[in-house]
Amino acid sequence: MAASSPGTIYEAIGGAEAVRRLVEAFYPKVLAHPLLSPIFPEDITPVMEKQYMFLSQFFGGPSLYTEAYGHPMMRARHLPFPITPERAEAWLACMRQALEETVEDESLRMLMLERLSGPAYHFVNQP
Repeated sequence: MAASSPGTIYEAIGGAEAVRRLVEAFYPKVLAHPLLSPIFPEDITPVMEKQYMFLSQFFGGPSLYTEAYGHPMMRARHLPFPITPERAEAWLACMRQALEETVEDESLRMLMLERLSGPAYHFVNQP
């Protein structure tokens, strides 16, 4: 980000509204994906709200997730779900598509996807 850019990714993409749009674009893709939909609940609304809270915090916005649920401990929270390398790739592909639909700036999209790649692969717990 250039020196004249906002200080955080959260600010650079447009704050709360932008994160909400991203989450709303992302989850229909997840639910339609044959590898991902089986590990998500039918009622995705609570998952979407948690993701909104987490991504807001993750990208430098308010600590919504921590305030509501405590430390994210994301790897531990994902252990009950069988996450394979293929599922991590699928998750990132859905996120890439959602970012393309909601974040205009290509360099920001790339930065966000890069930041999300580490956690996505860190959650892998199955061969």
